[in-house]
Amino acid sequence: MKYYIIAGEASGDLHGSNLMKALYKEDPEADIRFWGGDLMEKVGGTLVFHYKDRAFMGFFEVIKNLPKALTLIKLCKKDIAEFKPDVLIFIDNSGFNLRIAKWAKLQGFKTNYYISPQVWASRASRVKDIKRDVDKLFVILPFEEEFYKKYNYKVEFVGHPLIDAIANREQVSITDFRKKHDLGDKPIIALLPGSRQQEITKMLAVMLDLVDVFPNYKFVVGGAPSQDFSFYDTIIGNRKVSFINNKTYDLLSVSSAALVGSGTATLETALFKVPQVVCYKGSSISYQIAKRIVTLKYISLVNLIMDKEVVTELIQDDFTRINLKRELAKILETSHREKLFLDYFELEKKLGGVGASAKTAKLIVDGLKK
Repeated sequence: MKYYIIAGEASGDLHGSNLMKALYKEDPEADIRFWGGDLMEKVGGTLVFHYKDRAFMGFFEVIKNLPKALTLIKLCKKDIAEFKPDVLIFIDNSGFNLRIAKWAKLQGFKTNYYISPQVWASRASRVKDIKRDVDKLFVILPFEEEFYKKYNYKVEFVGHPLIDAIANREQVSITDFRKKHDLGDKPIIALLPGSRQQEITKMLAVMLDLVDVFPNYKFVVGGAPSQDFSFYDTIIGNRKVSFINNKTYDLLSVSSAALVGSGTATLETALFKVPQVVCYKGSSISYQIAKRIVTLKYISLVNLIMDKEVVTELIQDDFTRINLKRELAKILETSHREKLFLDYFELEKKLGGVGASAKTAKLIVDGLKK
């Protein structure tokens, strides 16, 4: 069969790559064409466009890049029409994917969506469009099945693919990793400010202000695969920190604590059982708009899934050096860490075990046989 997959961002590339591996097991002769990244390209198939060339964050930034976005949508439609896939598989990235899904459904293509758009967070009216344009939706968060039931839309809860990604990763020796990156013997605090330049610029400088406050710890900046070191270097300057690019899981496996930008990394950090403070700071315009349409109590997936404040969130004006210093000191305390670990284990149980990628691939391939 012919599969056309559209993923965006580093997380979409990761989950797309594991889904592709599972699809090749179900359908060894699969012909896969995709929008994604390096991880998907390593699996096989044909890369059409890399996600790092279309990473826009926030309302203002999307508007500013609208001409480019519209050109890419046109290019994507043309490429799909020429490839004539048996199924389109959308992975997250709702701003782009829902537009393609609407067009694709009208053209008669079979449409599957893996990792639901976050309609439960804002603009629930989009459920109407999803019901109309998506033949089958595979969700990864336990509360999403109940959410869609309210709209009389049956979805498949397949478990969370991060558990697969972590279970399948190549194990590294902690001693060798420390030695290779010259990390010394001090306990490590990971700084994970996100993957887009806008969020890194706004958050990393504040995170780095704590380096001199906690001299008994080694601070390590985790670089995103979509950004070069030269960009980080302009923010890091002469501060005594280490930088490790595109090794987030290895870094988390040796870390004692982490300061994490909101997003998938908050869940990854929790699954590695690393105490964390969740951080977010966007442009003023984007934040003011988001505040008026987002209906959630929390911004981190950890707190959303647990439906309580497990990890502290410092959002926009609360994201300051003083607040960050206080919260980092707190998660380094033994008593606080013990309670956090218990919540993390409960979180993992809620997400289900390994097998999300395999289950989704089987459901997609079985759906094509009908």
